[in-house]
Amino acid sequence: MEHTNHRRRRQAFATVSATTTLLLLLLCLAALTTAEALREHRDEGGASSSGGSGSGCGSNAAGGKQSPAVWVFGDSYADTGNLGDLGRELTREWYDPYGTTFPGRPAGRFSDGRVLTDFIASAMGVPTPVAYKLRRGAARGLVARGMNFAVGGAGVLDTGNFQRNIGEQIDLFQAQRPPSPPSARGCDAGVAVVVVSGNDYSYAADKDNSTSAAIAYIPAVVRQLREQLLRLRDEAGMRKVVVTNLHPMGCTPLFTRALNYTACDPLANAGAAQHNAALQSVLAALDPANRTFLLLDLNTPFAALVDGAAAATAEERFAEPRRPCCESFSADGHCGQQDDSGRRQYRLCSDPSKHFYWDDVHPTQAAWAAVSRTFRPMIQEFLLST
Repeated sequence: MEHTNHRRRRQAFATVSATTTLLLLLLCLAALTTAEALREHRDEGGASSSGGSGSGCGSNAAGGKQSPAVWVFGDSYADTGNLGDLGRELTREWYDPYGTTFPGRPAGRFSDGRVLTDFIASAMGVPTPVAYKLRRGAARGLVARGMNFAVGGAGVLDTGNFQRNIGEQIDLFQAQRPPSPPSARGCDAGVAVVVVSGNDYSYAADKDNSTSAAIAYIPAVVRQLREQLLRLRDEAGMRKVVVTNLHPMGCTPLFTRALNYTACDPLANAGAAQHNAALQSVLAALDPANRTFLLLDLNTPFAALVDGAAAATAEERFAEPRRPCCESFSADGHCGQQDDSGRRQYRLCSDPSKHFYWDDVHPTQAAWAAVSRTFRPMIQEFLLST
């Protein structure tokens, strides 16, 4: 009987101990959950400022509205690290001398420093959106504020570079975006930025060895671009969509090198102008009141800045408006190229800020900063419009 009572006491003690342990575990779990929630709240600026899912609801002190979630789609003018490291020959942006100005090392941007995405985000009052490829290492609060899907080599259509075109980037956005919580119902998805710098036309010109073939490709490119802009508005629920026009492609060192960097190629520039006119017509039909779509004019400031005489002030003039800071030895080479012995096959300037172009097609950080000063007020006014 004593043995039986002792066994029952031990069972009772074990039951109490198990219950106590379970309660302690639940209390610890609750405390950890609360701490994690507080950390997320602090990282995202609180529920009232983040919307929880990257929505555009809420308010801030600066503009009366919450800083929007920003979703970027496009190519190397916007890419901040999505094109993976496939070796120096294929992905030079991950190798010296890229990134020398910012962040001080190669980091996947096609420039010596910051690119268009960085300056558009700054104009919107938000951090640079995390590159999709780098999302797992980013703070949760930062990811909630938007993401960059742009990848170097991409086009509106397929460009032969085996990169996601803009439509596939939008597919990726729709696949990864979490459902909005009840508190965010009725809120918009944020702001989309679509950057097109001409890879479709470069592909067509290379394929047929003709600039005229690239110009003939314009209707197909603009038609497909229209479809993707409609998707962003009607399917993805973007409140605002910013889309760039084409820069004067004939003024890039890729074209001006043959002219000793003294002039631009008029036919390539005419093609860019034709693309821009077609795109402007499409946006006017889609959004006559300019409430949803903003055509971000890159062509005008580019054209002014690569023509030093046309720059309004001395501060805006670049000492080398058409010669790149990083210039390959041969016309068919590239910035960052090395021979089999690891010797440089390019010349590097001493001060990138004196050059508009970094390499054969991409601007320097200083150039992007100068261009951004022309569109910053326009973006801010557009975001505040209803």
